[in-house]
Parts: sequence; C-alpha cells; structure tokens
Amino acid sequence: MVFIDLLCVRFQSNTTFAPYHNNNTIMLTAISPIDGRYANKTKKAGDYFSEYALIKYRVFVEIEYLIALLGTESKYLPTITQEAVDKVKSIYTDFNLASAQTIKDTEKVTNHDVKAVEYYIKDQLDALGLGEYKEWVHFGLTSQDINNSAMPLLLRDGIADALYPYLMEVADAIEARAKLYAQVPMLAHTHGQPASPTTLGKEFMVFHDRLLAQVDLLKDLPVKAKFGGATGNFNAHKVAITDVNWLEFGDGFIRELGMERLRFTTQIDHYDHMAALFHCLSRINTILIDFSRDMWTYISMDYFKQKVVAGEVGSSAMPHKVNPIDFENAEGNLGMANAVFSFLASKLPVSRLQRDLTDSTVSRNIGVPVSHTSIALQSLIKGISKLELNAPKLDQHLEEQWAVVAEAIQNILRREGVDKPYEKLKALTRGNSKITKTSMHDFINGLEVNEDVKAEMLVITPQNYIGYTLDEYPMDENQFA
Repeated sequence: MVFIDLLCVRFQSNTTFAPYHNNNTIMLTAISPIDGRYANKTKKAGDYFSEYALIKYRVFVEIEYLIALLGTESKYLPTITQEAVDKVKSIYTDFNLASAQTIKDTEKVTNHDVKAVEYYIKDQLDALGLGEYKEWVHFGLTSQDINNSAMPLLLRDGIADALYPYLMEVADAIEARAKLYAQVPMLAHTHGQPASPTTLGKEFMVFHDRLLAQVDLLKDLPVKAKFGGATGNFNAHKVAITDVNWLEFGDGFIRELGMERLRFTTQIDHYDHMAALFHCLSRINTILIDFSRDMWTYISMDYFKQKVVAGEVGSSAMPHKVNPIDFENAEGNLGMANAVFSFLASKLPVSRLQRDLTDSTVSRNIGVPVSHTSIALQSLIKGISKLELNAPKLDQHLEEQWAVVAEAIQNILRREGVDKPYEKLKALTRGNSKITKTSMHDFINGLEVNEDVKAEMLVITPQNYIGYTLDEYPMDENQFA
C-alpha cells in the first residue's frame, strides 16, 4: 500500500492529465484504445454507440411516441395539427451535442437518464409554444420502453453504417483475390503435412463463401423491441385511456419504427433476438480470425510478400523485417470483440424476475465489440491490399512434394482393377521425403498396366493435380462470378 500511495503522490504532484482531443488528434488520455489509439477508425461507430447517440435515439423514440399517441383520436387525448407535428419533430432533427449536454446536466439532479430526457422534451415543448402536450410525454411508459426501442434501432443503424460496409469490402477483397489466383496451384497442408494440391484461389473462395453465408443469416435476423409499459402489459395505458386497443397501437408504433414488437415481456426486453445477432457477428469474426491466421501462415511460408510502405518500421531491432501486423491486429481485435459478444449474448437474456438493473450497465457496452470488429475489418482491408504473390515459392513447394500425386495414381490403379494399389503407393511414399519426379515415374513404368494407362499417369504432376478450378464451377452453384 505504501508503494501505491507513493506512486499516487508522484503522479498527482508531477503530472497534469488534461483530456485533449479534436478532429486531428488522438485522445491520449483515453482508457480504451477504441477512443484513444484507434479513435480515427471508430469515429463512425461513435455516431451510433456513444452516450450522445443513445440520448439522441431516446429523444427520437419519445417524440415519435408522443406524435403517435396524439394521433390515436382518443376522446381522452388532445389532437395535434401537422404544423405542430413538424415543430415537435424538430426537437430531434435539431438535436446536437449542446442538447445532449443539457440532458446530462439534468441527469446530475434526477440521477435518472431517461427521466432527464423526458424533462428536456417538456422544456422544448414549452419553448415551442406547445406546452399543452407536455404531460403526454412518456405517458404510461417505463424507461425500458424507450431504451429497448432506442438500442435495437441504434444497433441496427450502427451495424448497417459503421460495420457492414467494411465487412462487404473485406468480402469483396477476398473474392477479388480468389479470382486473381483461380489458376494458381498450391500445395495443401492437412494436419500441417503436405497434402493433395489445391488452388490458392479456391482457398480464398472458401472464406468468401463462409462469410456470405453468415451475412445472409445476419440480414434475416429480425430487429425487435420491447414496448408495453412497466411490466409489459400496458397496465397504465389500459386503465387511463379506455378507447384505444393498446396491443394494436404498440404493434403498429414499433412497426413504424422499422422493428417488430415483442408480444410477451417483463419490464425489459428479453434480449434473445439481440443475443442471436451477437452470435452471428461472433461467427463472422471467427471466420475472419481463421482467415487472418491462414494469411499470417502463408506470409511466414513466403507464399506472399508484403508491399513495403515508405517510412514504416517492422522491428525496433531488426531493420529487415516486414511483419504481418495487419493480420495480427485483426486477429487481436476480432478476439476482443468475440469475448464481449459472448458475454453480452449470455448475460443480457438473464434477469431476476421482472427485471434487475444489470442489463442497463451491460447494454451500454454494445458498441465495444462492434468497434473492435470495425477496427479489425479495416486492418484486413489494408492487409489484403499489401499482399504480393510469390509464385516461385509455391511452385518450389509443389516440386518438392511429388509424393502428393500418390493419391491420383492409386485411384487410377483402383479403376484398372490392380490389386492393392493403396498399399503399393503407401510402401513407396509413406515417410519417404525423397520422392521425386524420377522415382515416381520409375514406379509407374514398373507397373503391370497397359501403356495408355501409364501415359495417363505420367502426365500427372503436383502442379496440375488440382481438381476443379473456380472458373469450372457452375455459376448458379457458387458465389464465384
């Protein structure tokens, strides 16, 4: 404790930590690299997952609810003109940082974030000369009706704008490389051992195909919201305004916001649909971790060189190094994202009875894994762009592994009815690292088969034993085009 106390005194006496941030600098005092080191890569995400963004979305939902409420034509509710509607909407269309700060200042007094939003809107209605409507703001609602509508909206919009474009740019970059390397033969490695050759293009296409499959699932996931009063039953609405079908109203209101209303809830969203979204994003990230590791390995095998960027340093000690930092950065950020996605997906759907407050603090971190994913995607885009194929190395590895054509030879011999062809090739090749073109051809020429079959086998090489290439796949059966 003495050591810690001394450190605290030293920092307090010798160092002044003043937050410093503008559009051209990194916030050096930020705790999270999302808002510090990588601030220039997460600015777009901040438009949806910051405290400011959450407040703005809350204001939006409150205003739209007020307008929908006053449009029910209930005998208990005042009517509202289109001119008044336009004025009311200006409360969120003109919303800015100063507006959010006003709400935060009110929150210091209320110690309740959503109530501060309600008071702000009421003050704005007074300022617009529309004070007659202010007591209908937040009518019959609980805070989670607002939060559990605002958060799915900002998550939907944030993924669409701050994540999806980068994801598709990565997918497109992978597909472009698949096309470029469609005819490039490559030694495959199963269990880390030389295996039947493949094409580099197909290996890239595997990741493109996997990504698009998950993107399709992502698109199909519904966006749902909780909206039903204090414990989900529209209690206050039903008892106070008796001439409105509030179940139909709630369904219609949420549908107008572009979502589906959860029919049966407690006070809060049960978050199952959000957990499904996090799981899908996590699967996408897992695929990209797999891709990052493969690219790292190909670079280490010298299958790819990396474009040298003027001024960059690969090592503080070894001047020659050009490290695969973009793929390493991507892997690290994807791992961070998945750790948080996993926690969110397992935690948010669990709440004591009708609700506890744990979801409130946890849900504020939704932007964290989205931001880490965004950083990773941008690193992958950069990393892929720097890859330069080293074709001679791929050919060298193929030429050194003539044993891989044993599979082809033994299957032709099976076709020809030769006795125990697998065993014959196993005796020749298993554990024998010295199989060459000459030794393989000597084996073939010594077989008791007709000359046409020998000629068929003699033209097989590690370079041409590659199966179907991408351009041979039917267009309606493969994403490759």
